Amino acid sequence: MVSAADSWYHEKESAWLYGAVAAAEPDPARRELFLKLAAAAEEQAACWRRTHPTISTDFSPALRARVVARLLKRIQPRRLRPVLAAMKLRGLSVYDGPRAPAAHDIPTSASQVGGRHTSIGGNSLRAAVFGASDGLVSNAALVMGVAAAGVAQDSLLITGLAGLLAGALSMAAGEYVSVRSQREFYEYQIALEREELAEYPEAEIEELALIYNARGLDMEEARRVARTLLANPEHALEVLAREELGLNPTDLGSPVSAALSSFGAFAVGAVLPVLPFLVGLPRDTAIYSAAAVTVVSLFALGVALSLFTGHSALRGGLRLMCIGGGAGLAAWAVGRLLGASVG
Repeated sequence: MVSAADSWYHEKESAWLYGAVAAAEPDPARRELFLKLAAAAEEQAACWRRTHPTISTDFSPALRARVVARLLKRIQPRRLRPVLAAMKLRGLSVYDGPRAPAAHDIPTSASQVGGRHTSIGGNSLRAAVFGASDGLVSNAALVMGVAAAGVAQDSLLITGLAGLLAGALSMAAGEYVSVRSQREFYEYQIALEREELAEYPEAEIEELALIYNARGLDMEEARRVARTLLANPEHALEVLAREELGLNPTDLGSPVSAALSSFGAFAVGAVLPVLPFLVGLPRDTAIYSAAAVTVVSLFALGVALSLFTGHSALRGGLRLMCIGGGAGLAAWAVGRLLGASVG
């Protein structure tokens, strides 16, 4: 439960940061939006103060807010959007899509909200292909580098399996922490939004209307749309998350599922250069076979990735083959140097 004093402080800090964003925003329409949001946050803080007169009037921005304000003097707000979202600033959805507000449709029902935020289909498949590519390139480079140093076949097999396990676990741990942190961030933001919606629904409607007004809608019409969208309690929080905070709840998955998927995708790619050693081929034959399997697999993965980039399949396959092959050759050269110096 967020205290009244915390809510007051958050609104004061938000107003202060909105001013910093407005000062750094080169687009006049967006600058005007953030100035209006600053005024709305100040009014919200005043409401908290009127209903809770014991709240202290002393305000000083926290260190994190001051750091963000300094960054805004050097980096445009659009590029700092993730940082600004973490500070729970509203109106960040104006940075989605085309710059011209007229080209940005205004939703007229809750079902239309966030349609432009929807990710391209096949994100899971795309992530799996990228994960397999990472595993293939990193483990192939590891195996080639160690092989060039003259290590025995048994040691090469152990090295490849260790690289597979270490890389897959690292990827899984990183993905778990990332998704878990994102989910916690979303839940915290929604909790604050829920309290504000319950306490001051009219203020939330006005803030949402300001966002739609900045996209080119007449203010009265913007208020009508905002009021309609927030009238349904089941959709109100989702609307505010998407439009004010720029968050997409459907993008948040299970941390455990994300970790397992990341582990599996990396492991699939990483096991390919190890297969010739697993089947017991002679050392030199296994090394050449591992190199061949890696090159062919890199080309195939490059073709698969081209499905998501829109580039030529041949170009995508050759590009990833050259990049991964270059990494393998560099690792081989370093391994040869280390093997010669140690030997």
